[in-house]
Parts: sequence; structure tokens; C-alpha cells
Amino acid sequence: MMKTLQIICAVLLLLLGCSQVSAEDSRELVSALKQGGYVVVFRHVATDDSQKDIYPFDFDDMKAQRQLSEKGRDMARQIGAAVKKLGIPVDHIYTSRLNRAIETGKLLSGKDVRPVDGLTDSGAGSASAMANPAGGNAKAGLALRELVNAAPKAGTNIFIVTHKTNIADAFGKEASDVQEGEAFIYRSDGSASSAFVTRVKAAFWIDQAAS
Repeated sequence: MMKTLQIICAVLLLLLGCSQVSAEDSRELVSALKQGGYVVVFRHVATDDSQKDIYPFDFDDMKAQRQLSEKGRDMARQIGAAVKKLGIPVDHIYTSRLNRAIETGKLLSGKDVRPVDGLTDSGAGSASAMANPAGGNAKAGLALRELVNAAPKAGTNIFIVTHKTNIADAFGKEASDVQEGEAFIYRSDGSASSAFVTRVKAAFWIDQAAS
């Protein structure tokens, strides 16, 4: 019964797009993250809207990809500094192969990242897919869910940086309102499907480090 209630609560949080948690809950979440065992799925931070992706993707051509804006880079640096100050241990960082995700991952963690084909923008650079992600790419969704269900190394967490369309593919259309820099947090021990915990906006990490 308790497990059923937890699942219902998690679904409701996802449907409502809830990213606001109480001060006490925020402290408890940070304390839990410091112990490890979580997978944190970020949408990359803010990009330069004047730039457009050119499909098919050329991963070596920065001019053919939408890049992070200076505002986005600054936010990622602030989140990375906050994560370090809070003492949240990060082991692997998996990212899309697009540079905006790779750069976000490096700035968040200060580490090398592991680019993964299955995390690369499943909307394939389509403006319409970006505007209205329907969560229809089962293959992309499965790739992200498999990483979320993998248990982090003991005492550490896994960070994943991907795209709006992939997040909708993995977690349903209800997740398609994910903002740049927002994160979905899951508890994962590798024994079963990971448990959804909450969503947090980019400012969450900075606010917690400042409190």
C-alpha cells in the first residue's frame, strides 16, 4: 500500500510539473544526494536562439549546432560551484553528443563527460518537435530510462545531460515542459526501476549553497 501511494505521489508531482519543495524538504534532498545513490537528469542550460541546428548533425561542426549562450554558461558554472560547495559527489556524467550538452556537463561537474548517441536530441533539430515534444520516440526514451535505472557507484551520483525531446520520450509528454537547466531526480539502486523523487529548477542548487 505504501509503495502504491509513493508511486501515485510521484506521478502527481510529474503531472503537475512540481519543482518547488519546502525548505525542510530541500535540506533533506541535499543531505540525501550527499550520500549518493541518485541519478540527476538535466536538460542542458540556456542556448543562443539565433543559432540553429543543421540536420543531419555534424558533431564536429560547431557552426551547425545551437550553442550555449553566455547566460547559460554562467548558470552552469554557478550550478557546478554549488554542487561542489554542497559536497554532492558525482561519478559519471553522461551527455548527448551535441556540444551544448557536453559543455553543460563539463561546467556542471568540472569533469570529462561520456557522450552517448541515445541521449542526442531525438527531435533531430526539428523546431516543431522542440516546440511540441510528444514523447513518441520509444528508442530514445528507452536509452535514457536505462541510464536512469542504472545504480551509481556506492556513495556517488550520476549526472545526465540531454534534451527536452529525449526527456519527454523517456518520461512522457507531461515532462515536455522541462526548462533549460531544470533537473529530474531519481533514486536508483539497480534492483528495479528507479523511483522518481522530484523536479528542481536550475536555481535550486545555487539557493541551497547560499543558505
